[in-house]
Amino acid sequence: MKYLLFYLLIINAVGFLLMLVDKWKAKNKRWRIPEATLMGVAALGGSIGALAGMYTFRHKTLHKKFTLGIPAILAGQLALGALLIYILYFR
Repeated sequence: MKYLLFYLLIINAVGFLLMLVDKWKAKNKRWRIPEATLMGVAALGGSIGALAGMYTFRHKTLHKKFTLGIPAILAGQLALGALLIYILYFR
């Protein structure tokens, strides 16, 4: 369980930092981080970090793919987590 929490901490930090780096790159007209990478990190468990980074840095907040997609990924992850907790502890 502690490895899962450590993983989630790291992947969410990565999601948050990727939003920061991509915002910096956008402002400075640099090569950008692909949207698939940003969404992929969210899908791998970094949705809270990506969502926090989106709104902290006001980045990708006008793109429906992100404003709807990342919360949908988070909702799916929370539902999956609740299901796993139910199966492991209450069944």
